[in-house]
Amino acid sequence: MAAAQPPGWQEPEEEEQGPESSEVEVRSLSVGASQHGGRLDKALAELVPELSRSYLQQLLAQGLVCLNGAASCKPAHKVKAGDALVVEIRPTQQSQAFKPEAVPVPVVFEDAHLLVVNKPAGLVVHPAPGHWSGTLLNGLMGRDPKAMLLPRAGIVHRLDKDTSGLMVVARERATMDALVRLIAQRQVSRQYLALGHRAWQGGALRTVDAAVGRDPRNRLRMAVVDLAQHAGKPARTDFECLAGNDLGCLVRCTLHTGRTHQIRVHMASMGHPLVADALYGGGVAAGMARQALHAYRLAFGHPVTGQPLEFHAPLPGDMQQALLQWGLGYNPDPAA
Repeated sequence: MAAAQPPGWQEPEEEEQGPESSEVEVRSLSVGASQHGGRLDKALAELVPELSRSYLQQLLAQGLVCLNGAASCKPAHKVKAGDALVVEIRPTQQSQAFKPEAVPVPVVFEDAHLLVVNKPAGLVVHPAPGHWSGTLLNGLMGRDPKAMLLPRAGIVHRLDKDTSGLMVVARERATMDALVRLIAQRQVSRQYLALGHRAWQGGALRTVDAAVGRDPRNRLRMAVVDLAQHAGKPARTDFECLAGNDLGCLVRCTLHTGRTHQIRVHMASMGHPLVADALYGGGVAAGMARQALHAYRLAFGHPVTGQPLEFHAPLPGDMQQALLQWGLGYNPDPAA
C-alpha cells in the first residue's frame, strides 16, 4: 500500500493531469485508521500520493473509484477504517515519474535515519510538468529502494531548480514525520548566501517581515502581498550584508519561515533582486547563468538521537567567480 503523507505536509501545487492512454491499472486499497471519518478524495490522495488530488477527483467523477463494491462519485463521502477501495488508474506522466533512476546524489552526511545532500544548481528536486525524470527524488529512489516506501522519497523541504545547497531528507517514516514537525516549529535553521544587484541600502542588518503570496498580476510568480486584500502567508527573513560595492552585494539570508521563493521575493522587495533571477527583476551579470542563491548552512537537532547537527556547503564555483568579477571578498569560515 502506498504511504500516506506525514502530518503537517503541504501538498505542492501541481498542474492537473489526465489520462494519456487506454491502459488501466486497477489498484485495490484499504482505508486505514488515519483516514477514518475523513473525505473520500482526501483518503485517496493519502493512499495514492503519487497522483494529484485533482486527478483523483476526476476519476471519482468518471465512476472509476469503487467503494465497498459500488461506484462512488462523491468526493466528500465520509470513509471508515477498513473500507475497500478499487481505483482504475490511467497512466500519466505524473504517475509514471515516481521511479528509481541513476541520478547522482551528492551526500554530505548519512545515517540510518536521514541524509543531508548538497544539491547542485540545475537539479530539480521533485517531478513536475516539464521535469518528469532526472530529479533528486528519482536519484534518492535509485540509491535506496526503501525511499520508494516514503512519501516524496523522504523529501521534507525544497530548493528551487537553480538554487544550490543543503537539504535534509528522511530515510524512514518516523524520522520524516519528526523532521516535518521540526520545520513547522521553526527548529531547523537554514541560511543562504545571495548575490544581489546594486549597492546595499540601509544598515548592515535588515529584516523583512512581509507576507508572500501569488502575484495578483502574474500567477506564475510570487509577491509581497497585503493579507487584507490578497491570499498569502506571513514570511520573515533576516538579511546581513557581508560585502558590497557599487555593482552589487553579497548577503547572508536567514529564513524564519519557508514560503515559496521567499528570499527571492524579499530581496527584490528591498531593491536588490538576485543576480540572474529574471522572474523577479534580476539581470545577467558577473558571469552568473542562474539565480545567485546558495543554501550554505543547515542546522537542527537529530530527530532520533537528539544530537545537534550543523552542516556547511562551500560556495559553488560560479558564485565564487562572480564575487571575483565584482571584486567582492568572502570569508568562507562557517562562523563568518
